Amino acid sequence: MQKERHFRPDIQGLRALAVLLVIVAHAGFGAFAGGFVGVDVFFVISGFLISQLLFREVERSGRVSIPGFYARRARRILPAATLVTIATIVASGIWLSAIDLLEVCKDAVWAVFFAANVRFAAVGTDYFAQDQPPSPLQHYWSLSVEEQFYLVWPALLLGLVLLARRRALPPRLVLAVLALVTGASFAWSVVSTSSDPLAAYFSTPARVWELGLGALTALVAGGLAPRWSGLVRGLVCTAGLVCIAIACVTFSEATPFPGYAAALPVVGSALVLLAGAGGQAVQPLPVRALGVLPMRTVGDWSYSLYLWHWPVLIIAARVVDPDLGHGLGFWRTAVCLVVVFVLSGMTYRYVEQPFRSPQRFPLRRALMLYPTAVVLVLAASLGGRYYSEWSSGALGDNPAISLTNFGVKDPSRYDLDKDKTVALVQASVIAARHHMAIPSKLDPDILMVRDDEPDVGACDYENGSRELCPRGDPDADRSIVVFGNSHGRMWIPAFDQMGKELGYKTYYFVKPNCGASLVSVGELVPGSPLWPECDDFRSWALDQIAELHPDLVVVSSSGPNPVLYDQDGNRIPKEGVPAAVHDGYVDLFDRLSASSQRAVLLRDVPKSEDLPDECLTKKGNDLGDCLFTPLPASVEDADISEAAARSTGTEVVDPTRWLCWDGSCPTVIGNVLPYRDRGHLTTVYAAALADELSKALGLSG
Repeated sequence: MQKERHFRPDIQGLRALAVLLVIVAHAGFGAFAGGFVGVDVFFVISGFLISQLLFREVERSGRVSIPGFYARRARRILPAATLVTIATIVASGIWLSAIDLLEVCKDAVWAVFFAANVRFAAVGTDYFAQDQPPSPLQHYWSLSVEEQFYLVWPALLLGLVLLARRRALPPRLVLAVLALVTGASFAWSVVSTSSDPLAAYFSTPARVWELGLGALTALVAGGLAPRWSGLVRGLVCTAGLVCIAIACVTFSEATPFPGYAAALPVVGSALVLLAGAGGQAVQPLPVRALGVLPMRTVGDWSYSLYLWHWPVLIIAARVVDPDLGHGLGFWRTAVCLVVVFVLSGMTYRYVEQPFRSPQRFPLRRALMLYPTAVVLVLAASLGGRYYSEWSSGALGDNPAISLTNFGVKDPSRYDLDKDKTVALVQASVIAARHHMAIPSKLDPDILMVRDDEPDVGACDYENGSRELCPRGDPDADRSIVVFGNSHGRMWIPAFDQMGKELGYKTYYFVKPNCGASLVSVGELVPGSPLWPECDDFRSWALDQIAELHPDLVVVSSSGPNPVLYDQDGNRIPKEGVPAAVHDGYVDLFDRLSASSQRAVLLRDVPKSEDLPDECLTKKGNDLGDCLFTPLPASVEDADISEAAARSTGTEVVDPTRWLCWDGSCPTVIGNVLPYRDRGHLTTVYAAALADELSKALGLSG
């Protein structure tokens, strides 16, 4: 490596470009939908600069100081990150619901331990969490990826120096190892993006190659770039910027990423870094343009800008538009961006700059920033959790809804249904219309309702299982099969109870995202490619049903995924989707009529536009604020399945009366939460409907 100037204005300009791309993409400027590649630009810059510092340290001292490295990282990243994390917890407590605050507190704990990417990969790939809005701390995943990389890279470099038995950088050995690691990570990125893009997006192994390419660039830049003329370096810089620009304007959320696609902005970033590494007094125009004062200033603020922009935009959007369906609009977005820049400038001046000083924070004091950050964030998260319990009303004494207490002075003047289940739904709707207070003791716990998922045991068909798991009464001669997607799975508590009490062996052929209608679907990942695993599962499940020849098959499913495919693998036009779904149901019911003694469609439940737990834990809300009208799209989907069933003579059971009355659906029935999200029943309410469901199916008197 040749010695070159340490400060490079063009790198600050590249940082500015990266953070501005991220901000405009997240702010909703459609022309720059691919601006998320700014994060990849950051990865390359980080790998370049950090590795350059390490290489220089080896050349200077013949070693790598591990404590010194982490002291520098602590001074650089922890103060601002800790400030923004705690500020986000406080802001969530002020402006968001108690359930949102609780989730933010969980995210903060993962973030402070540099494991946010693990958290968001798990949440992002959990079907039952897909209705949840993005976390205000979701952007911390990239910091976690970096720090996980830097847990290994300095020690690996030190090991290579020791292995070479020399007090200098072994460039060939380092080059070989970096090339191997970078190549392997890129290969894994391509494979994992193809097989599981949601998990790959947050995956450290799928992102290491981006930091690795930055490190490789730092290794070769000093010996390569000075040989180039100014014209060549200008062309290389321009080519790199064009690569980043193309990615920014052509990529979108539908682009499978990172994988092959990430190579465009990543290689482009490396070219820009390489072009400016010549060390000449006069740089070519593209390199100089990156280093102009406004770009340098934004580059200086880039870390704080990255930290602040996401929570400001997300929390503001949640306040203005809780469903994130319409966004902030231009002027509100502009105000938010002004706030972001003001906060970032102040954070850079009063937090980043003072804490970066080695004189103020020498080695030991700098290393103490790690436990200090952990203690502060854990304390804030614990306080946030207690506040969420208090603000949710869980610690209050508001009474439950009952047939004699539903928010009116004279309950006797209301002629409730003789069926007590239906009557309690009616009472709950009346209570909501009279703005009765939300009951304090809700079942399941309002703060834990999102985790209230039915147990599928060893037969987790979501993860590829092909086992048979008899439940209910495993020794019974009679059997019931439930077939469908997650909306069939949510009824497991009811059928388990029915099986045990009435003497039925029960089987659950249910796979989330894989609807019952026999039409090929697109996977719910960017690009919506054909999902053959769903077709394979349904084929296998129908074969098992034919072998079992059960006494009863219950079909329970929501509408299919948004993208459907015909038998030739072509996407079905939007206008042809309803007919394709109808025909798929007809095919299913025809097959089940031959492979079972009896088939019944359990019509899908009405869905809400809002998340019930958020509404119920929002400060100032009562039951009336959370009463909802069934989402029209969910009613249309259910109508299609019912029409197909009736056209084939298949029986239909409609559960709507157990959930809604007079066009309205309460989010609390008695003291029970019927929904865990927008469209899935809680295990508690599903089990409570076992008797009603068994009667409706004609299994009991």
